[in-house]
Amino acid sequence: MSSSAQAKKRGKIILFGDSITQMSFSAADCGWGAWIADRYQRRADVLNRGFSGYNSDWFLQFAATDEGKADLFDHDNVKIVTVFFGANDAADLELNPRQHVPLERYKSNIKEMASLARNNFGEDVSIIFIAPPPVCHDGRLKFQKDKYKDKATGKLERTLELSGKYAKAMTEVAKELNLPCLDVWTKMQESSSSLKPWQEYLSDGLHLSAAGNKFVGEALINLIDDLLPELAVAPCQVSGNINSSSRSSISMKRIAPWHDEIDHLQPEKSFRNLSLE
Repeated sequence: MSSSAQAKKRGKIILFGDSITQMSFSAADCGWGAWIADRYQRRADVLNRGFSGYNSDWFLQFAATDEGKADLFDHDNVKIVTVFFGANDAADLELNPRQHVPLERYKSNIKEMASLARNNFGEDVSIIFIAPPPVCHDGRLKFQKDKYKDKATGKLERTLELSGKYAKAMTEVAKELNLPCLDVWTKMQESSSSLKPWQEYLSDGLHLSAAGNKFVGEALINLIDDLLPELAVAPCQVSGNINSSSRSSISMKRIAPWHDEIDHLQPEKSFRNLSLE
């Protein structure tokens, strides 16, 4: 394959994470991953590599297996990798030792994920860290009661304080590695108002609701626009559409001519150069 043909291959965006990432393609909840896939129509395939219930330890252990290497890293032309862990790592040590990961090891694990992304996708891949969301205590207690009925303990093994510590750790690692970080924990709470309290962004006190997915999807797109402009996609300034020649991107090039670029009288002219590459 020629270098020009390689350059025109559709790019890839890979989402690493736990259940909040696994569910990011949810149609019912307007998943944040679907927001990214929508923005990068005809420019990049968005690959969901979220694993429900996983902490950063388990993800790295999977990544070391042959199956994990093939699933996570056997991809070319990767432009962006998101790393979204911490919701499970931040589980209380005494109440949920199964998923808990000590803070310092969590930080080390996040660094290892960045290193794996660089080693497998190249030094030019853009890595974005996403800090875990806040935890709504009332929402978690309601979820517990609804699920376990009279067996509910009433004890919180996920808390706002613990999730905040892991969110802060994620932002610290991002700063150390000079990588962009979407601090969901902070941004959600800062956006809160009497009309839209941040608790509404969570479906069960931990996972994202439809509103929460919209919040994360829009925030991530804005982060890319601001900090990684060469990878951003600008909608049409007039219509806001992202599916025609009026939208643009510096390095995320579209695949195949847009329909409004094709001469209906001589359509073959629009495709001739593609065959010559």
